[in-house]
Amino acid sequence: MEQFAHISVQQAQQKLSEGMVRIVDIRDDAAFAAGHIKDSTHLTNGSLHSFMSDVEFDTPVIVCCYHGISSQQAAQFLIHQGFEEVYSLDGGFEAWRKDQSFDVSQPDV
Repeated sequence: MEQFAHISVQQAQQKLSEGMVRIVDIRDDAAFAAGHIKDSTHLTNGSLHSFMSDVEFDTPVIVCCYHGISSQQAAQFLIHQGFEEVYSLDGGFEAWRKDQSFDVSQPDV
């Protein structure tokens, strides 16, 4: 894969249910803390190095942002770093959140 691919919420959920895919959330700290896709990794400039050290480059990665715009640039960046299969989540976290059949982790109150 020389370029990232787009993935729908439903396709992403299918890949997650099959396992062996990582989902990363590039939204800001407050947005991630307020709610995120279950088992997603908060990927920031500070956590990028450890993520790249911990995850095999042949592991598929789905990048999530707010609305599916910023994730495209981040997904292409991961491709350039050597990840072989990277997706940008169409519609981002907002599309995921609107579909109530999918898991969203909420902060403990």
